[in-house]
Amino acid sequence: MDSIVTIPQRIVDWLNIQPELSDVTFFTEFPPILKSVPLKKAIVAVGIEEMSIVDKFVANDEGVLEKQEYCRTANIKTRLSICVPYSYGGSACHDYFTKIIDALTFRTDLNIEESGCSEIESDRDTSALVCHGWFKIVADFCPAESIDENFTSFLSKDFICSSHITNDEIHVTNQDKELWNNPVVTGFYTGTGQSTTSVTLDFVPKFLMVFCTDFPVASADFSKSLSASHMAVASGDFSSAGLSLTSTGFKITRSTINGTISYLNELGYSYCYVAFK
Repeated sequence: MDSIVTIPQRIVDWLNIQPELSDVTFFTEFPPILKSVPLKKAIVAVGIEEMSIVDKFVANDEGVLEKQEYCRTANIKTRLSICVPYSYGGSACHDYFTKIIDALTFRTDLNIEESGCSEIESDRDTSALVCHGWFKIVADFCPAESIDENFTSFLSKDFICSSHITNDEIHVTNQDKELWNNPVVTGFYTGTGQSTTSVTLDFVPKFLMVFCTDFPVASADFSKSLSASHMAVASGDFSSAGLSLTSTGFKITRSTINGTISYLNELGYSYCYVAFK
C-alpha cells in the first residue's frame, strides 16, 4: 500500500522536471501550498480521487482464469486540479491538461486506460480559472517471492527516473566505454618504396606516431648537407613532414623540406605506428 499512497508525490516529482511544463508548479493536495492572489502562474494539484484493489486473475494454458494468490490489481483514479490566471484564458487549462496526459502516457510506464476533464470554472478566491482533470491507472503489484515479503512497487525506475535515463548528455555511451577500454591502437606496415602510400584504420586518430624499427629517429650526412627523418607525428591539422591524417587513417608521402628527407616507406623496411583514438 505504501507504493500506492506515494503515487501523487512521485507523479509531482516527475512532472516538475519535464521541460515542456517548466512554467507550471506541481504539488500534492496535502498539505496545501500558499497561492498568490491573484494567481500569477499556472499551478496543478495532484491527488488520488478513487481507488479499489481486487484479486488478480490470469488465464492458464487452457484459458481458465486462475486467481493469483500473492498478487493484486489496483484501479486508481488520479485527480488533477489545474489552475491558471485569468489572463491565460480558458484554453490554457485544456492545453496544460493535454501536455500532462501526453507526458504521462507516452513517457512513463503508467498504464493509463482513460482520462478526461471537467468544464472550466472561475475561482474568485484566487482570481483563477480552474479545470479538474483525471486519469485512471490499472496496475498490478506482487510480492517478490512469498507473502512474508512486502509488496514491491509497481512504479518502475523508467517512470520515476525516465528523464534522467533518457538524458544522453549525462550518461556514458557504449562508444565512450570502448574508447576508455581501448584508447590506443598499434600496428605495423612494411615499406613498399613508393612515394605515397596509405594505411587504413577504422577511426581518425587524435594523435599518431610513425617510426622505422631499424633506424634512429633521424640521421645526417654532413658531406651532402642532407638529413633523413625516420619518424613523424600528427595531430589534428598539424603533422611532421611526410605524414598526414585522412578520414580513413593516415597517409605517407616522401617529402624534402630544408634538406631533410622523410623516409617513412622505404622498400622492405618495417614501420610501426601508435594511434590514439
